Amino acid sequence: MNLLQRALIEKTGNDNGFEHVVASDTGGVTLASARHANRALVGLEGGVYQVRFQTASSSLLPELQRSFPAWCTVDAFLPITEADLAALLRRTASLSRALPSQAANDYQQAVAAELAVLSQQTAGITGTETERMVRQRVGQDKFRSAMLDYWGGACAVTGVAIPEVLRASHAKPWAECATDAERLDVFNGFLLSANLDALFDRFLISFDEQGVLITAPALAGIDLRPLGIVPGMKLRWMDALHTPYLTFHRARLFQTRSASV
Repeated sequence: MNLLQRALIEKTGNDNGFEHVVASDTGGVTLASARHANRALVGLEGGVYQVRFQTASSSLLPELQRSFPAWCTVDAFLPITEADLAALLRRTASLSRALPSQAANDYQQAVAAELAVLSQQTAGITGTETERMVRQRVGQDKFRSAMLDYWGGACAVTGVAIPEVLRASHAKPWAECATDAERLDVFNGFLLSANLDALFDRFLISFDEQGVLITAPALAGIDLRPLGIVPGMKLRWMDALHTPYLTFHRARLFQTRSASV
């Protein structure tokens, strides 16, 4: 790998979520970021990039394999063009910020920073309603950001990519989660357009084991087409880590009675 090739890889990394160069020599380039803990080792052989990732996340590689099946080998990804490399790094950076436990770590740091500022302005906020509100607001912001990253800024069902109409919907409600990690878990919910979010939030729609949209018994006989609900709607993809949260959500859906509509 020559100097120009290394420079192009470094620039591609900088522009797509890996802004730090840890190492760069004829054997390849190692990229990192201050925003997440994962690293990308980028080589070039026969005109094809060879990309390997150093990660502690058990979810990252399966997600990347699902996103880029044509580029997968046993231990690397093989994007062909510079644009392909950019797409792979960009998706990796987005997932790295979204997947457990980066979102939870970012949340804890953001809460600590905001509470530290407030403590200088108002004495004795620890344990107060103010602290609770800060934690919930920051947590919801971080959860939404993680969901936007994970779902590529598009509705998990329809693919609508208008951020203003997208909502980060919890499957297991915030107040019922046992830990911050559970509240901030990107698999505990879906990025949904506003109409779907309203129904999902009230346990009037959910998704089965294959990701197909199902409706609550309370909606039996009601024409849902004006709400944008049509037969055959399903999640664009579904991970096994969604399963326990959806199991919880479906149990609530089948308890929903017509009085709640």
